[in-house]
Amino acid sequence: MKTGYLKIVITILVFFISNEFKAIAPSDIKPYISGERLVYIAYFGWLNAGEAIFTVNKTEFEDINLYHAVAEANTIGLADKIFKVRDIYESYFKPENNQTYLAIRNISEGKYRYYNEVRYYYDENKVVSQKSGEHEVPDNILDMLGAFYYFRASMVSSIKEVGDELIMDTYFADEIFPLKMRYVGDEKIKTKLGKFDTMKFSPVVEPGRIFDSEDDVTIWISKDKNYIPVQIRIDLIIGSIKCDLIEYSGLQHKLEYK
Repeated sequence: MKTGYLKIVITILVFFISNEFKAIAPSDIKPYISGERLVYIAYFGWLNAGEAIFTVNKTEFEDINLYHAVAEANTIGLADKIFKVRDIYESYFKPENNQTYLAIRNISEGKYRYYNEVRYYYDENKVVSQKSGEHEVPDNILDMLGAFYYFRASMVSSIKEVGDELIMDTYFADEIFPLKMRYVGDEKIKTKLGKFDTMKFSPVVEPGRIFDSEDDVTIWISKDKNYIPVQIRIDLIIGSIKCDLIEYSGLQHKLEYK
């Protein structure tokens, strides 16, 4: 497995778990609570390629009560020896509406290093990047990590019929990414933890160097009150990558599986 593809695997693992959907306000009753921790593993055939750990906690930051979410993505095992990845994403967002206050991206991939902070100003429809300055953005845009919690708090429960699409705007790497997530239907799946009843989604991706078609990524969300991604499949030109939820703690609701 080439080092470039290992980098893509880790980036996609975080990116597609962290989609933001606009136009619906988050519920007052959150599907997550302070102290939640989720651990995912990405594997390519027999090779365990990477791991991502998501945590969220209440905090007081710059005299404001916020949630502080952290996602750590890293290569493991043989993949770690081939191409070492240690990426950290942080999001500070408001509990009442999940709007991002500050997003931090701290990247270490092989010899490449990158650090940036982005502040969000919703009243002015702008973000201010430490690296590139001020940018105009659409309404309700979120950082990609904070968007994960926005998604769970407001969007999955709004899906009614197969074929429904959720339009999303994300701000990542100093660019706006308009994306779509298509609801495919319900499905029972088997993961490393057990068997889940899930809602199946297909993010629309761009065919080309990495993907053969726009439906090459599939996400299965637990069909319970947690709305947690329990499995992701990424069909690349070189083969399929799977990402499974393998550990969890501090959940708001009991995770339902057999």
